[in-house]
Amino acid sequence: MLERAIPGFGEAMRAASLAKTPFGMLSRAVCGTRNRTLILNLPGSPAAAVENLEAVWAAVPHAIRKLQGDLSDCIKPQD
Repeated sequence: MLERAIPGFGEAMRAASLAKTPFGMLSRAVCGTRNRTLILNLPGSPAAAVENLEAVWAAVPHAIRKLQGDLSDCIKPQD
């Protein structure tokens, strides 16, 4: 389903879940991209889905800008 995984999103979501419950380690949080779409696999529980979104929400706009081709603040290649 994903072309490119973004492990940091899943790690942040799992950490947020672990802060609430020891069962957070069972999370299958897998996130990534397909074409120019950001995919966040959220838990089935509405409360857990909100908690997981809150854990990554600050990074979502930046991820979307990068998917849209924004190269600002990226490291420039060496000549």
